[in-house]
Order: sequence, then C-alpha cells, then structure tokens
Amino acid sequence: MIPFLDLRQINAPHQAAIEAAVQQVVRSGWYVLGQEVQVFEKSFADFCEAEHCVGVANGLDALQLILQAYDFPKGSEVIIPANTYIASVLSVSFLGLTPVWVEPDATTMLLNPSLIEKKITKKTKAIMPVHLYGRSCEMTAIGKIAEKYGLKVITDAAQAHGAKHQGSRAAILGDASAFSFYPTKNLGALGDAGAVVTSDGELAEKLRHLRNYGSLKKYVNEYQGINSRLDEIQAAVLNVKLPHLNAENERRRQIARRYLQEINLPDLTLPPGDQIEDDVWHLFVVRHPRREAFIQYLEHHGIQTNIHYPLPIHHQKAYLEYRHLSLPITEQIHREVISLPLNTVLTEEEITLIINIVNLYSEN
Repeated sequence: MIPFLDLRQINAPHQAAIEAAVQQVVRSGWYVLGQEVQVFEKSFADFCEAEHCVGVANGLDALQLILQAYDFPKGSEVIIPANTYIASVLSVSFLGLTPVWVEPDATTMLLNPSLIEKKITKKTKAIMPVHLYGRSCEMTAIGKIAEKYGLKVITDAAQAHGAKHQGSRAAILGDASAFSFYPTKNLGALGDAGAVVTSDGELAEKLRHLRNYGSLKKYVNEYQGINSRLDEIQAAVLNVKLPHLNAENERRRQIARRYLQEINLPDLTLPPGDQIEDDVWHLFVVRHPRREAFIQYLEHHGIQTNIHYPLPIHHQKAYLEYRHLSLPITEQIHREVISLPLNTVLTEEEITLIINIVNLYSEN
C-alpha cells in the first residue's frame, strides 16, 4: 500500500535534530513565548519577505485574530471563496461577521476575482482569498478590487507555505496572511501551531496583545484578547524544519511535474500547471466524474487517496442557514475531487506505479 501520507516518514529525516531541540526546551524551563518563538517569528517573517510574524496556537486562531484586530462592526461582510476548508468561514462567523460566498474558478478551484465585485455591498469590509492546495490566488486582480473599494485583504495561507504569485511571496500580497503548521502541512509542527504574517507594524503589535489575553505586560490588559500562543516546543520543531522547506517544496514540484506530464487518463481533470514554479503543491487534487469507482480502483491496487473536501460548507449541518445558496461550481468540485499522494518521501518507483495504475483505469 502506498499511503496518502505517513508523518513518521515525513519527519524521520529531521528526527534527531527535533529530539535535540525539544530536549533543549524541556531543560530550559521556559515553555511559552520564549526564545524559540522569537527565533521562529524572525525566521518565518524573513522567509515570507514580510516585516512581522506573530506566532499563535493554530491556523483558525490566526484568521480569527486578524479579523478581531480590525474590529469590524458586527454584521460586516467578508468575501470568502465557496470552495474552502471550514476554518475560513468559522473565523468569520465566530466574530459575528457575515460570510459572503463567491464561486471559484472552475479550472483553478480558487476564488474567482471576476465574481467578487457583484458581491460587494456597503457592509463589505474585507476579502479573504484562500491559497488552496498550495496554489496562490490571483492576488493582483484581488488587490485592485480591494483598493478600489477600500477593503482589507486577509489571506488564508494555511496550505501555501512558500507559495508565490508572479514571483512575489503570496504571503505579503495582502494586509495579513494566516498560516497553519498542522502536522500535515508543508511546514508542519508536531501538534497545533499557527502564525500571522504582515508588514503592518500596528496590526502586528495589536496581534501580540490579542494572542495573550490582550496583554504584553503581565496583568496589564489593553484589549479583550484570547489565549492563543505558539508554544516553545512547537516553535523549536518549526525552527528545525524551516531551513529545509524550500528544498522540500521543490521536491513536491518535481512530483507534480511528473504527474502533469505523464498522467493521461481521459476522464481525469488534472490541476493547472501554468504556475508550477510558484505553487508549493501541498495537495495534488484531480477530478473525476465518477469518483467513488475510481477511488475503489486505486485502493484495490494499493494506492491510498483522500478527498479535500467531500461536502461543501454551505451543505454542512453547522451552516444550515446557507443551504439555500446556489453554488453549482463549488458543488460539482466537491462531488469530483480526489487527492493523489504527493509528499516528499515518495520514491520514483512509487510515483511511476501511481502514474501507471491511474493511466490503466477503465470502467469497462
């Protein structure tokens, strides 16, 4: 069986360094908002070509804290892509804001800039592009719309560590970007972890308060904040793995190139390869009109797959009030998407096997 993802294998090359770094933290006696967090914040800000990085507990908190820092009035609207993970929407609704759903581009499956303007009202305060699957959104077009209407651009970059748009790091093409370092991500911790990246010094300073009960000085609280701090152990793990991220992203591109060049199954829609050097290929998401039969075939031949994601958010029980929405492109995507294995420990032999088995699929 070729697993979709084996985190033990992913972390094995870094295991000795991770264990040494964790041991150092344990022996230090300082476990929250210490030197490891400071080092990581500086290193990741530099990696993203941004001025500031604020470590937080997870990716959802990163999004929510950005929205909280902007203090939009209750009921304000935030433009979101209809095709995304639920965390994007949760960050909006948790704060009493209103998500406004926009269909994706059918090819990229990302937020379609040409559909945004018709959704903007007097209540609209922000646009939330989501760099899904490791591919950056059309940030130039989105930025022009935001500038025209005076909107903030708050980017969900949870799957896009190192992604670029037209040669620039996607993380800086907006007012702030939220990252997750969940263990499955291109840059993954050994538990939950997240960060906000921004070049807005005032926003970063407020975020440092908000993540720590609204306080920078102990027992002095300037805001009504929350407890969302990147801990020293997870920061130490990320400090070990960050220097390898560019090389690991390049390995992902190499695998994606082979898939794009060698898979030729007629009914299988492959992701676009026009930005292959800028994408970081967190996932390799294909589409098949008869998904279940195709998945069963792959599993029968020892290839494990995944679905990102099987049910659109407006059809989830948590968001029943939006079930009436007509989002046909999103709904079709969620019926058809399949993620093939793509990770840094796949061997060339395994990649060849996956390609050959996919190409031999027949429904006859």
